[in-house]
Amino acid sequence: MAVPKKKTSKSKRNMRRSHDGLQTPGISLCPQCKEPKQAHRACPSCGYYKGKEVLNTEE
Repeated sequence: MAVPKKKTSKSKRNMRRSHDGLQTPGISLCPQCKEPKQAHRACPSCGYYKGKEVLNTEE
């Protein structure tokens, strides 16, 4: 079994893990109702996606 010759320093370990953190999702405005919505998802308030109604939302 392979065993490392030298101890990995805290700096090298943390640099390797630098991309593992959580990122905030992209938020955009709905062109129909101007409410904030997550990018590439149907609008939860009006139900439109790319100009077409895909969700039936009764208000």
